[in-house]
Amino acid sequence: MQPFTWLARTHLLSAAGDALIAIALAGSLFFSLDPAAARPRVALYLVVTMAPFAVVGPLIGPLVDRSRGGRRGMIIGAGIARAVLALLMVRHLDSLLLFPEAFGALVAGKTYHVAKSAVVPGLVREERDLVEANSKLMLLSGLGGGLAVGPGLLLSWASSRWVLVLASVVFVLMTFPAARLPRTAVRPQSRLASELSSDGLNQPPPPGQSPQLGQLPPPVQSPQLGQLPPPGQLLPPGQSLPPGQLPQPGQSLPLGQLPQPDQRHGPPQSRLPDQPAHVSRRRGAMLLAGSAMGVVRAMTGFTLFLIAFWLRTDDAAPLWFGFMFIASAVGQLIGAVSAPVLRRRIREEMLLASTLALAAAMSFYVVTSPDRASVLFLAVVIGLMSALGKLCFDAIVQRDEVPAERGRTFARFETRFQLMWVIGALVPVAAPSGILPLRAGVTLLGIAATVAVLLYAGGMWALARGRRPPSQIIATRVRTRIVQTRVRSRDRRNRDL
Repeated sequence: MQPFTWLARTHLLSAAGDALIAIALAGSLFFSLDPAAARPRVALYLVVTMAPFAVVGPLIGPLVDRSRGGRRGMIIGAGIARAVLALLMVRHLDSLLLFPEAFGALVAGKTYHVAKSAVVPGLVREERDLVEANSKLMLLSGLGGGLAVGPGLLLSWASSRWVLVLASVVFVLMTFPAARLPRTAVRPQSRLASELSSDGLNQPPPPGQSPQLGQLPPPVQSPQLGQLPPPGQLLPPGQSLPPGQLPQPGQSLPLGQLPQPDQRHGPPQSRLPDQPAHVSRRRGAMLLAGSAMGVVRAMTGFTLFLIAFWLRTDDAAPLWFGFMFIASAVGQLIGAVSAPVLRRRIREEMLLASTLALAAAMSFYVVTSPDRASVLFLAVVIGLMSALGKLCFDAIVQRDEVPAERGRTFARFETRFQLMWVIGALVPVAAPSGILPLRAGVTLLGIAATVAVLLYAGGMWALARGRRPPSQIIATRVRTRIVQTRVRSRDRRNRDL
């Protein structure tokens, strides 16, 4: 059986367990904060959703990359931790101890997602298959959650505690297919060595050939200077190594002689001038994709609360809230299904920019006709944009990041994305009049998407030509202005004193 099949089964059970925990906590103290409550409570609810990422970013990411058990061990450990915490929540469902236990379950869940995203590249054959693999996992996540809804609701009528018991059993079952995953432990190494290895340098020796300690690429041979003696033979007196030639394993140098640099090609370091530039372009592309995805997440949180508050002020029936939720879910499903097909025609960067452009166009259309039908279509587009953006970003990081840094990179970006989601959601919550008008909110949404797609496309164009991206230039100028303002303020205070 293919290793990806074991990961798919693991992910299916993980999603089912998370859905069962959400059903069990739905009527508990943990979700007593109603999104339709006062604005301070909603803001507190949003801050609480940020808490697990504050732990995942600085702690879990490096742990995933440096764990001796590898990322497979982190996936198994996250499943066991959630199983134990679900059993503990059975006893404290009506107690304040539920909060730290639920918080631990959320952290374990985020740890699993970081490790899962980091292990996917080792289970696919080609880079072009990354989007398809992530799409399958996203579909399985929805399938697992849907399969868990029926048994979870049936058990919740008896008691939410039985739902937690079932969730614990599901998480234990998750560890069995996870144990069949290949070990993907990443040894601690320098970033430069990892980057060179990922680009084809410092590759492992062919099968059957044992590597030598400190082995280097084959030295430059000079046809005019003849051949060197076999390994293990001393150089004759008076004979020196050719320029740029290193001694072979077991070969000795005359006393006091050092290898001389190759005058024709320069020192060894200067023969790799393009490598750091290439690595810099890849990292610049990841940062640009992360910035674009951050805007996507901010737009998602903004749209969710904007529509929720608008429906509440429009005296909409509760059924409309369900329609909006279904529309967003349908958009995500369309995005997950269409992503592999679209990836066969265009690259991830182009696909990510296209989703932003589509969201901008739909937002400006809703401005001209702000009714419930158009808002339903906007919810579909936002769900589509969220799914496609996430799949493209994950594939970009899995493709371009070095293996030794994937865990912490995913953890760092996920923390930023959740922060952007919270910031976007706080805008309609903290509106001066209490409710942000729909037309004004959708106009802001369209402007944000337009600016994001222009900066992202301009940044990719600049990176392809070795120039600084526009967003980096703008950020540098803003930081310079802030520093200059602080210096002027400090000088003014000193003069007043």
